[in-house]
Amino acid sequence: MFTITRPDTMLSAQIQNKINNKTKPLGSLGQLETVAMQLALIQQTETISVNQPHLLVFAGDHGIARHGLSIAPSEVTGQMVANFLAGGAAINCFCRTNNMALKVIDAGIKAEPADHHHLIKHRLGHGTADFSQQPAMPVDTALQGIKYGADIVDTLSRQGCNLVGFGEMGIGNTSSASAIMAALLGIPADECVGRGTGIDDQQMQRKVDLITQALDLHKDRFNDPLHILASIGGFEIAQIVGGMLKAAENKMVVLVDGFISTAAAMIAVSMHPEANAYFIYCHCSEESGHQRMLQHLEATPLLNLGLRLGEGTGAALALPIIESACTFYNEMASFTDAGVTV
Repeated sequence: MFTITRPDTMLSAQIQNKINNKTKPLGSLGQLETVAMQLALIQQTETISVNQPHLLVFAGDHGIARHGLSIAPSEVTGQMVANFLAGGAAINCFCRTNNMALKVIDAGIKAEPADHHHLIKHRLGHGTADFSQQPAMPVDTALQGIKYGADIVDTLSRQGCNLVGFGEMGIGNTSSASAIMAALLGIPADECVGRGTGIDDQQMQRKVDLITQALDLHKDRFNDPLHILASIGGFEIAQIVGGMLKAAENKMVVLVDGFISTAAAMIAVSMHPEANAYFIYCHCSEESGHQRMLQHLEATPLLNLGLRLGEGTGAALALPIIESACTFYNEMASFTDAGVTV
C-alpha cells in the first residue's frame, strides 16, 4: 500500500559540517542539531523549512470502555470533539499559539457530530467492538482506516504542507495502546498498563485483567501488525497509522505525540521500518509504558513536561523547537561569515 524509502544519507557529512561550523561550540545546541540534521536529510535542500504545519486529531470510541476503565464514560469522546470544534481544548490553545492548523477527524465515535468546517468525517462505525471478547474490528475495516488516514495526509501534502502532527481522543484508547504495546513487544499486560485519565486501583486491576484476557484471546492473530491493529486497535489508531505512513511516503516530517500516537507509530514502523526516519517523537508521556515504547523505537523525545493529556498537545508544543532548529540551520552565521577565529 505504501512505498517508503529512507532519506538519502549521501549529504550527511556536508550537513554535519554546516552545523559544526556555526558560531557555537561543537554539539552545544544538543537536540536542535539532531532535529536540523533529520530535517535536512528529509528535505535534501540547502535551507530547511516548516510549511503549513497541521495537527490532526483523530477521535474514536472503544468497546472495551464499557467495563468502566476510565474516569469518564464513552460519551465524553463526543463531548470533547465538540470542544475541539468550538476551540476550547488545550490543543486548540497550543495550535493557536504556534500557528498550527487543526483538523478533527471523526474516525468512529458513538454519536455522529454535526458538520463543521474543521471536521472530517471518516467514520468506520459507532466505536470498536469490545476486544476483550472479540476482534476490535474486521481486517477490511482496519485497512479502510489506514486508507482514510493516508488520504487526509496526501491532500495536505498536495496543498504544500510538509509537517504533520498526530493527536487523538477516545475514551478507552489507553487500553488499546497498552494492548498493542504488549502484543508487539511480547510482554505481559501489567508492564504496559497505566492509569490513563487517573483511574483507581480497582479499575487498574480490571484493566490489566481484561487486556491479559484479550492478549490470550487474540494471540494466534498476532503474526503481523495489521492483524494486531484489527484485533486490539482503535478506529482512530488505524487512521493515524495510515496518515503516518503516507506522510513518510511523501517525505514529510511526522510529529508523534504521546502514548496512543506512539502505539500507532509502533504499528506503522512494524509495517514499514523505513518510516521511522521521518518521525520526531515530541515528548515522554507520564503514562506508564511510554518510555519503554520510545526505547523500542530508539527515540529520544524532545520534551519531558509531565504531560498525559493526548490530543496532540506534545506535538503542538514541540513545533517551535523544530522551527528554531530550522532558523539556526538557515540563518546562524558560520565562523568564517562572522570573522570569528577558533
